Amino acid sequence: MFRNIVRSSNKLALANAKRNASHRLYSTAPSNKSNKPSVPAMLAVASMGFAAYYQIVQSREGKTMPRRKEFTTPQEEEALRQKKLAEVKAKREAQQLKPIPAFSPEEVTVVFVLGGPGAGKGTQCENLTKDYGFVHLSAGDLLRAEQKREGSKYGELINNYIKDGLIVPMEVTIALLEQAMKEAMKEGKGSRFLIDGFPRKMDQAIKFEEVVVPSKLVLFFECPEEVMLKRLLKRGENSGRVDDNIESIRKRFVVFTETSMPVIDAYEKQDKVKKISCDQPVDQVYQHVKSIFDDLFSEKK
Repeated sequence: MFRNIVRSSNKLALANAKRNASHRLYSTAPSNKSNKPSVPAMLAVASMGFAAYYQIVQSREGKTMPRRKEFTTPQEEEALRQKKLAEVKAKREAQQLKPIPAFSPEEVTVVFVLGGPGAGKGTQCENLTKDYGFVHLSAGDLLRAEQKREGSKYGELINNYIKDGLIVPMEVTIALLEQAMKEAMKEGKGSRFLIDGFPRKMDQAIKFEEVVVPSKLVLFFECPEEVMLKRLLKRGENSGRVDDNIESIRKRFVVFTETSMPVIDAYEKQDKVKKISCDQPVDQVYQHVKSIFDDLFSEKK
């Protein structure tokens, strides 16, 4: 490569010399031209040298000089067009906004109240409603009311899930909770809610906070299964609930441990969980709950 460059340079110099000699042979006028190569010639040689050097460096690195493609086939143009369309579509999907919650956390306060079946959540929520002006919404009560509502399209589905101790699809429960919150606010009952027995699974928690409102706090009532079992069997003597029998109760214990405990663990990482031991008289349990709410909500009462 360099030999070719040198040869080209020598030929260019020889041509200049011949032109100068010719001028001296056929003209008596003094020559105004210099024997030095012209500036354009020097630039041309420098450019060729740089190109040759770059190509050598690239070849040593195992690379080749890119070559410009003079034309593309229709198939290649179509493939390129489809690639660009796919990139645009992927970008739009990645930029899609999350659902906007129905309520703002500055305007609406939600406290999730969790605990195993028979832990005493409902009793404690009634006390909090009286003392702090919260609206108590029981996910289970809303589902049972919808189950009995004449013409409900979810009635039979809810009945089968509750009877088997299983978790009703979250879309149904979340829709019922959101509607109940809107009705309570419309009736002037307030904008602070105790949601009892929800969320039962982590996907429910995520979905609720995406489409309804982020939660402020999680109250978790801890209670041994033996204590809860005795309470539920006692309640079942008069409650008339289809799930207050020993078979359904044990299924509910299993479901709670497998699905609801991960919810508690996840919210603990967010520092949102307050745990209360329920293996003691109701009044003592409430004093513990009350101290928590005095710290967080007494000024907003």
